[in-house]
Parts: sequence; C-alpha cells; structure tokens
Amino acid sequence: MADSPAAASDAPSSTAPSSWSPDSWRTRHAAQQPDWPDADRLDHVLKTLAGYPPLVFAGEARELTRQLGRVANGEAFLLQAGDCAESFESFSANSIRERLKIILQMAIVLTYSAGVPTVKVGRIAGQFAKPRSEGTETVDGVSLPSFRGHMVNDVEFSESARHPDPERLIEAYHQSAATLNLLRAFTKGGFADLTRVHLWTQEFVAASPEAQRYESLAREIDRALRFIRATGIDPDQVPSLHEVDVYTSHEALILGYEEALTRQDSLTGQYYDCSAHMVWIGERTRGLDDAHVEFFRGIANPIGCKVSTKATPEDTVALCETLNPDRIPGRMTLISRMGAEHVRDHLPTLVRAVRDAGHPVVWACDPMHGNTYTSSNGRKTRHFDAILDELRGFFEVHRAEGTWPGGVHIELTGDDVTECLGGAEDLVDDDLALRYETMCDPRLNGRQSLDLAFGVAELLRG
Repeated sequence: MADSPAAASDAPSSTAPSSWSPDSWRTRHAAQQPDWPDADRLDHVLKTLAGYPPLVFAGEARELTRQLGRVANGEAFLLQAGDCAESFESFSANSIRERLKIILQMAIVLTYSAGVPTVKVGRIAGQFAKPRSEGTETVDGVSLPSFRGHMVNDVEFSESARHPDPERLIEAYHQSAATLNLLRAFTKGGFADLTRVHLWTQEFVAASPEAQRYESLAREIDRALRFIRATGIDPDQVPSLHEVDVYTSHEALILGYEEALTRQDSLTGQYYDCSAHMVWIGERTRGLDDAHVEFFRGIANPIGCKVSTKATPEDTVALCETLNPDRIPGRMTLISRMGAEHVRDHLPTLVRAVRDAGHPVVWACDPMHGNTYTSSNGRKTRHFDAILDELRGFFEVHRAEGTWPGGVHIELTGDDVTECLGGAEDLVDDDLALRYETMCDPRLNGRQSLDLAFGVAELLRG
C-alpha cells in the first residue's frame, strides 16, 4: 500500500503473528455482528471496499503509536473525544468544524493549564456502529432488529429502516473519507492556528462562565506569543503553533468492514486497519478467544480496549499479553469505564496487575458509559457531577498506585444539546426534552465539555 513519508525504521519491531491473517477472525465467535439477510450482497460490498484506497496511512498510525508511547511514559496526555454515533443525516462541514473546535478548545485548556502535551484523537470519521444490549427492540408489541448505527440500519422504528443493509458500509466509507479531508484541511490550513484561539469560542458559550475562563486563558496565550516574538523568535516560523495533528478512531465493531480496509504496509510488511488511525474493542466484544481480539492481535495500529467492573486482573493482563506481547509503549490503551460508584474500588486491582506484569499501557478513563441511567421522563442521561467524580476517582487511584492517569475518553458534540444533566447550566430532567438529539447515548454539549476540560486540568495539576 502507499504510505506516508514516515521512515520504516520508526515502526515497531513486531510483525503480524505467523498464524494470523486479516480473515482469521472468521473462525472465532463474533459478537455484536448484524444479521445480514443477503450473504452474496454483503460479499460483493466487502470486495468493493477491499478495492478502495485506504482512509489513513500506516505512517500516520505509527506516529500516533509514538505519541501514545509518550503518554504511556507519563510525558503527555490523551484527549479522545467525539460523537457517540456519527449520523449520515447530520453530516456537514459545520458539524465537523464544531466538533473539532470543541476538541481543540479542550486540548488548549489541558496543555496550557496543566503543562503537558495533549494527544488529540477524535471519535470521528468512522464511528458509525454501536453495540446493543439486545438484538431486538419491542415497541407496542412489535419487535424489530435493534438500531446498530447508520453503518448497519436506521434509527426509525420500521421494518424497512431496521433492515440491515450492507450498502450502508459503502456510505460509511465515503462519509469517513469526506470527513477526513475536512479534518486535514482544518488542522493544516490555518483553522487550528494558535493565534486563533479567541475565534474558537462558540456563540452559545460566548457569554458563559466557561467561555470567560477560556478567554482569560486565550489572553495569557497571546501574551506568551508576544513575549516569544519580543525575544527574537518569530512564531510564524514555528509550524507547531499553526498546525495540529488530530487522529481518528472508532470502535471496530463490524469486522467485515475492518477486514476489507486492512492493508499490508509496503515499508514494514505489517498489516494496518486503514479505516482509522486507532481502533478499539468494546466491553461486550473483548472475549479473549473471540473474533475481535483475534482481529486486533494482528494489526499494527495503536489499539484500545474498554474494561468495566466485569474485568478481572487476570482478564486484563491476558488481553495485554495477547494484544501487545512485545510490550510496545503506545500500542495498547486500556479505557476504564467503571462508574463513579465503583472506580475507586475496582480499578486499583487492574492497575496493579498490569503494572506488575510490566505492560506499558496508556490508562484512559471513559467516565460516560458507567454513569448512564434513565431519567424520570424515560430518557437516557448522565449527570455531569458523576462524570467528574469518576474522573476524580480515576486520578486518585493512579496517584495511589504510582501510575500515570494518561487520558480521558469523552462523548461530546459541538451542538447546543440538552442530553446530560448538571454542569454550569445546571440542566435538570425537564430540560432534556428541549434539545435531546442523540441517536444512542447522551453527549456533553460545548459548555459542559469546556467545563470538564478545566476540571481535568485541575486534576492534572494535582
């Protein structure tokens, strides 16, 4: 496959296991896969995808592994954030720009306030599939297949909409390619310039306390840039002040799609899942002998794995041994999703086991999924206080164990939604109906996301 200019010597030394191939997962139990009604049509779609160009390049994925290696060593912090589930219908340049803007704002807060580099990874350009607790959904006595994300079917509750359609895999590829093009244009074409930090404040947060706090930080950055210029250094000649790297990631749930976009790198001979720079395994699909782990063990991308209160120390170490046997720093990210009530009790045993086994993992906290509940009006929601409390517990555990709390994994949107309770706006149950727009899980809005970033920065300062 064509590669980016990164040198082959930058690649990790390991290669795909000799017993592995991109399709070897097919001999294992594959959970959370759609019940595709037409096998021939699916096969045709997957062969078509296999002939398409890669969405990302192996050299880019290697560079992300290198940056995540700094996180694993306690020298940087991971911000992984984006939509719960991307939508075919709401796809637009504005939507992509606003999500990117929130990520850039949060990264500025973390980097400037806490004094550590921030590795920016979006849940974007591929987050089209969602695992479900049940295979079917019943409404008024009618049972239909569950909504599994726009890569598979539609959220509308009708037989035709819930019919799994493999042609949606093609649409997911094209929308991911268009999103990546815009991300590259925004991050390299001046939008992410550090001198523009004042312009990133969205209209709906402009008068909020969070935005005022952000504007104060932006003025400090302006003063710092003027100081640098006064010392004789021209900021215009420092590329890192004008461009940023934002990587893509998604839960690699639909294995046929991921296999079709897997390519062998011409420089190293390694296999990369070229659907995203980083992919992760969810809590429901991390069975050690199952298909997702089998697929992940052979790709050279940086990878993640969600672990909940169901994970044992033995499970977690075994996952590390299987997925990163060469102990490459940055290859493996463990994303804990415990819930505020359980993180302080359950996480320490996992952290100790992984540390004592010598695995250089990135530890990140997903404070969203373990704190989801149904409100009094029947809508799924999360409370900002619980989200922040799980993050506090995450940091407390790592400080007690002498390990680095390496990152956060957040579901958010650039839209002015009312899906999570609390925060500076102090949203309550009755507010959820105002702008509840998510297709799956509730997301933080822009004000709540910025508020969270300041909270995490304070935790990093410790």
